[in-house]
This record gives sequence, structure tokens and C-alpha cells, in this order.
Amino acid sequence: MSVRVGVLGAGGWGTALAMLLAGNGHAVRLWEYNAEAAARLARTRENPFLPGIPIPETVRVTADLQETVKDAEIILLTVPSHTVRSVAGLLAGLGLPDALIVSGTKGIENHTLKRVSQILTEMIPDLPAGRIAALSGPSHAEEVARGIPTAVTAASTVSAASRRVQEIFMNDRFRVYSSRDPVGVELGGALKNVIAVAAGISDGAGCGDNTKAALMTRGIVEITRLGTAMGAEAETFAGLSGIGDLIVTCTSRHSRNRFVGEEVGKGRPLNEVLDGMLMVAEGVRTTQSALDLSKIHRVDMPITREVYHVLFERKPARRAIEDLMTREAKAEDRGV
Repeated sequence: MSVRVGVLGAGGWGTALAMLLAGNGHAVRLWEYNAEAAARLARTRENPFLPGIPIPETVRVTADLQETVKDAEIILLTVPSHTVRSVAGLLAGLGLPDALIVSGTKGIENHTLKRVSQILTEMIPDLPAGRIAALSGPSHAEEVARGIPTAVTAASTVSAASRRVQEIFMNDRFRVYSSRDPVGVELGGALKNVIAVAAGISDGAGCGDNTKAALMTRGIVEITRLGTAMGAEAETFAGLSGIGDLIVTCTSRHSRNRFVGEEVGKGRPLNEVLDGMLMVAEGVRTTQSALDLSKIHRVDMPITREVYHVLFERKPARRAIEDLMTREAKAEDRGV
């Protein structure tokens, strides 16, 4: 059965999911905040982040937010995490229909340290938990747009909401599992980006596969310990939105976070790397949020701490790796 979907954010991820949903037979409107960019996207039917993949005519591209969400049954949020608060404020002013809001954004807001779902409930009055779901997992837009088999997790505190996401998003190339742990799913999707930056730093510094495997393995320990301290279920981090997303983001050529880490690991200043990028690497901002959360919850996160030192304090990558390697000896099942 066809449903009306408004996709907010016409980057690579938002466009890929809009194409997926249109292919599932749904009526899709794709919102691009910049009117000039929206007109160009509507005219060329190709997103520069997804070259060579035509956007079907059934996806209506617009810069009109009210038009996008009018009568929508599903509102899919794919904007960068640092813009979620402002976009949520705009939504609140429109008098939302009884839509299910699905967050495809992976990040933790700086300063407030809030997850996307927390920002939504704060900014949109009377929005019940049953109308919010998080969609996360190993899912590069470049592959989803090409129909490469992908599996993700939809999470909500209300099972009916995650099942609704399954019904609307699933097809023979995009499998959706349900979860009742949105805290874990959101944190896994955000925090893995920090470890992906670490993996890139090790690549840039000339380390090998052994180093990256160690960072990934110990990284999921850090993520799990912080996540459980914040109320998430440990099992969630062993799933698609945890270790699954961590693997793809740390190893893929599509990973923006790994790329940023690699360039910084080679010695380039962070600002110079970011200035040369068109797309957002969420792991940079999330590193600050993760470190702040680790202090609040008294969770030791040595990899996250060293990533922060390299990104924001210009600590040499090799020295950061050496400091990780020469820490006090610990038991694997108890120490980080």
C-alpha cells in the first residue's frame, strides 16, 4: 500500500532513501533547503553525491518544507546532526500531521549532548514516543542507491512504530530489522563514526590491518560501555547498528569519517581537510560529544580521547597510537 513520505535532506543519504521509497511504490517528496539547489536537482534528476544514478520522476524535489510534510504519513529526517534542532523548530511551526518521524541522522548534538530523538521531543511539543523511530546500520548511500543488498535496524520504544518502518522501507535489496532500543541504535550509529576516524588516523600514519582490527574491537568496547551507562542494551552494539555499522565505516572507501582520519593521520590540519569536503563527516563533532559524555558517565574511552587530541589539539598520530599501546596492562574482559 502506497504511503505519503516527506524526506528532509537532499544529500546522498536522503536522496538514496527517497529513491528506495519511490521504488517501493510510495509517494515521495524530497526537501532541499536551498531553493537553487532544489531547482537544479529537479531539473537534472541527479544528485552530485550519487553520480550516474538518476532520481526517478516519481520523487518530487522541492524547497518548500510545508509542501514536503503536508499530509505526510512518514517524515524521514536525513539532515546533518548539527541542523536537526533548527529543522525540528521549523517542523514544530507547521503544525505536523499525525506522521511517524523516522531519524536517519547519526550524531550527538554538541553542548546539549542529546540524541536526535531527544532533540525532536524537546522541539516538537506533544510528540509521543510512538511517533519517533531511528533507522541505522551499515548503509552507505552510494550502495543503497544502486540497489546493493543492505540490512539496517529500525528502533522505537513502541514496537508498532519500528514495524511500520519495516513495512514501508523493506524490499528484496533493503532488509530492516526491528528493535525496542532506540538509545542503543542511535548511540551506535553516532559513536562508531569516532572509531572510524581513529581507523583512518591509523591508516594515515602508516599502520596496518592489525592496528585497525584492534581499534575496531576495542572501539566497540568503548561504545558499549558508554551506551549501557546511558541506558542502552549491550546486545544492541553486537548488531547491525553497532558492530555492523562500525565495520563498514572503518573499512569502506565510501566512509567520510575514515577519510578525514586518514588525511589528519598524514599530518594535514583538520580545518584544511574539512574545507575540501562537500559532505559532512559526523564523527568530528561527535568526538567532542562522546568525550563529554564519557566524563559525565565516568566511562574511560581512551581511543575517543586520543582521537580528540589528534583532531583538535594537533597531537601527532604516531604519538597517540604509542600512548594507546603503552597504557597499563589490563584484562580483556574487564579493562578498556
